[in-house]
Amino acid sequence: MTLDWNTLLPLVFMAVMGLALLAYVVLDGYDLGVGLLLPFAEDDEKDVMVSSIGPFWDANETWLVLGVGVLLIAFPKAHGLVLSALYLPVAVMLIGLILRGVSFDFRVKARDEHKAMWNKLFALGSLMTAASQGWMLGSYLTAFDGGLWSRLFALGIAVTLPTAYAMLGAGWLIMKTEGLLRDKAVRWARLVLWPMGVALVAISMATPLVSPNVFEKWFALPQFIGLLPIPLVCAAAFFIAFHVTGKKEVVEAGYGWLVFASTVLIFMLSFLGLAYSIYPYIVIDKLTVWQAASAHESLVFIFVGVAITLPAIIVYTVFMYRVFWGKASALSYGAPAQPYSPIKP
Repeated sequence: MTLDWNTLLPLVFMAVMGLALLAYVVLDGYDLGVGLLLPFAEDDEKDVMVSSIGPFWDANETWLVLGVGVLLIAFPKAHGLVLSALYLPVAVMLIGLILRGVSFDFRVKARDEHKAMWNKLFALGSLMTAASQGWMLGSYLTAFDGGLWSRLFALGIAVTLPTAYAMLGAGWLIMKTEGLLRDKAVRWARLVLWPMGVALVAISMATPLVSPNVFEKWFALPQFIGLLPIPLVCAAAFFIAFHVTGKKEVVEAGYGWLVFASTVLIFMLSFLGLAYSIYPYIVIDKLTVWQAASAHESLVFIFVGVAITLPAIIVYTVFMYRVFWGKASALSYGAPAQPYSPIKP
């Protein structure tokens, strides 16, 4: 294949969409995980948990908008195929995201008797979002096959993917909190670590079984040897998270960040393996990148906008995390109002 500009430009947009989705899964994944863990904390701890994601969670979802926007504009055929097959779980995800947004603001402003309800709705919205994304991923990996086993697989990923987000959330809380809440986060991470591992192994095994082409790419020599570091590094990262969560003194010594870092590494390598598996298809064995791409002239026009937008999002994200980095405290919308005191002449 000749790598001219017509051939290369769809690959550029595929890379941008992949980067956006990976950033979304990691960044919004941890705040979805915090929402999933919210019901297991005490009332005062919930305020700190929500505060830990307060400056970030809304901006994290920008990456989802970018990824879906690129899919819609640069790959309209794939957008039509994917969204038609996933209409219901996408609707559930959007309802979950709306619930999270409304609950996040109202739990702070509501009276004490209503605060518990908004906490529950925030957790419910997080669960709906995570589970629907799991169903979408499972359906995508089975090439939207409507058979019984494919649906059972999608259901299994829908059940287990929230544990992966919960693992990210627990790792985030270990970094951002102290004291009893941090100790609880370590225990939560320990509990969801193995279900997360099962989910990722299932995803890794399913893709080669669905597609003979994917099986050939992974298990034929010499590719198998070259790709072996991906599962080996994932296993090492899993062991690091397992070791740190089992050693309280390691966390107290300041190495709790390794839990979050190792989980992110697992996510990144799993995403890299998936990208290698499906290339050059955007829908496994159905639609290639070039078949799904818009006209070249349209891609050139869109490229200008992406070249401006993507660096702006990256710079803003880095700046935001740098400014708001540090330990979390209870969420507060400004200083409390002072009692009225008339000025005497």
